[in-house]
Amino acid sequence: MRLGFGVTVLARCLASGEGDGIGSYTRELMKRLAVKDGIDLVPISYGYPVAQFPDIPRNALELGRFTTSVGFSAISGMPFPGTREVKQRVDLVHATDHLIPHHGKVPVVATLMDAIPLAHPEWVTIKSRKIKNAVWQRSTRWASHVITISEYSKREIEQHFGVDAEKISVTPLGVDERWFHPIDADLMEKILKRYSLPQKYFLFVGTLQPRKNIARVIEAYRSLPQGISNEAPLVIVGRAGWQCEDVVKALSTNFYGPSLVWLKHLPDADLLAVLKGATALVFPSLYEGFGLPVIEAFAAGTPVITSNSTSLPEVAGDAAMLVNPLETGEIASAMQLMFENGHLAETFRAKGHERALGYSWDRTAAMTLDVYKKAMGAL
Repeated sequence: MRLGFGVTVLARCLASGEGDGIGSYTRELMKRLAVKDGIDLVPISYGYPVAQFPDIPRNALELGRFTTSVGFSAISGMPFPGTREVKQRVDLVHATDHLIPHHGKVPVVATLMDAIPLAHPEWVTIKSRKIKNAVWQRSTRWASHVITISEYSKREIEQHFGVDAEKISVTPLGVDERWFHPIDADLMEKILKRYSLPQKYFLFVGTLQPRKNIARVIEAYRSLPQGISNEAPLVIVGRAGWQCEDVVKALSTNFYGPSLVWLKHLPDADLLAVLKGATALVFPSLYEGFGLPVIEAFAAGTPVITSNSTSLPEVAGDAAMLVNPLETGEIASAMQLMFENGHLAETFRAKGHERALGYSWDRTAAMTLDVYKKAMGAL
């Protein structure tokens, strides 16, 4: 099978030095599919030169800007410019990054992580939102088959995109093996000292934006008994996003005092240590297509407090403490319980580790390959 594999968002991440979920998904899947027997992987990039990136195979097919091509096809109904070359080089295209092309009779498998822009347009940036959503819905109809990452996302895509359930396959994400790796005690102490972190602390990881629910996390933390907050700060790891200007301003000016620590961005090795050292990951997100930080925390041996809604109960099972993300009292009670009850925390550590073992990128790649065969009529 000659597989055209979308790498545009991955190339964008590599160029900027900032990763995201789609970029990580693309990289991890590409690494495994590129070495599969019977797969000739051809990276496809729209508008980004990829020869400079050693992570991407050198036989890439570089086409014009995606926005120009998708606009042309959406208006004219004709395939993307460059389709003739695509037909000559690939049998199937996997659009890994929400950039779904129209290449005529070349089958396209599209990965849609979630339906957030359509289900909750209030949570995304406003610029050209209606136009982008309309184009996204239109381009999704070009796909022969859709991959998503949870049963919850499958239902959302069926509802908001109008895609038949039979055309949607669920392939859960994997967790990188590095999250399981132990860290030498001296190195662990050195890293935590670098960020002035005490023996106990709560941890939030995620871009500061409304659906991540950071305002309620802070409110819940500040309602904890003073004895707890004096001993265990709330550590926030995540860049400033959008529609959280008040939170960003308060964190930037140290409005909340020393008990709230904003670390913004951490190198991967430091993030692993900070995650492993946490009393609990507090992740009561309002909406997740999957919730990879939950599985990463499980692998790192960190207890997790997360939401009882969207995809999170499906992903976490009984290995996390589930709360109503709209109730700050529930979030606070879970934090206090995890802090005070060491036996309960250890129980969640053990369950989380066992749960994480079931999520691997090798499994994701194998399931994805089955979808390719289905799309090409081999199954």
